[in-house]
Amino acid sequence: MKTSFLSLFIFVLLFTSQHAFAQSQHGYAIDLLKGEGGVNGFKLAHQYYPTGLQSLLGDTRFYFETSVNLWQYNHGDKTQSNVVLAMSPVLLFPAFSINNTPIYVEAGIGISLVDETYFAGKNISTHYQFEDRIGLVADFGKTNVALRIIHYSNAGFKDPNPGLNFLTLSVAKRF
Repeated sequence: MKTSFLSLFIFVLLFTSQHAFAQSQHGYAIDLLKGEGGVNGFKLAHQYYPTGLQSLLGDTRFYFETSVNLWQYNHGDKTQSNVVLAMSPVLLFPAFSINNTPIYVEAGIGISLVDETYFAGKNISTHYQFEDRIGLVADFGKTNVALRIIHYSNAGFKDPNPGLNFLTLSVAKRF
């Protein structure tokens, strides 16, 4: 099943980068994830900044992120891993500056496909989960550093719905 997730991710990444956003800026990000209850991991993301949408809401920026997450759960001598594919539209709202570095508030709600529905001692019920995020982003030109909270849950479509929460530190580079 993990091979099909990876194949789907690669297809979506190639399709969107070459067709849907051919005239747009793009970037790549790596996130370190610290989850509740002994879950850690990382996320690799491809970010699309559609040029035609950047000025629609004043100084607010928009990007679309496609990512693959690798989660690791360690509890005593037990180890479990999970692969998650996600796609999220994200808005960046200008907030303030520190030493001429713009700081944005980031918010987004996307969808994700989780390989294992029983993970880290939790039954999350469905392979399909929402990916909610909120965070702060420091913009250093072509490089961003973000601190965010990401929450995964099925929004109550099926019980149980305990959700999984992560604190993330991200570094992104735009081209």
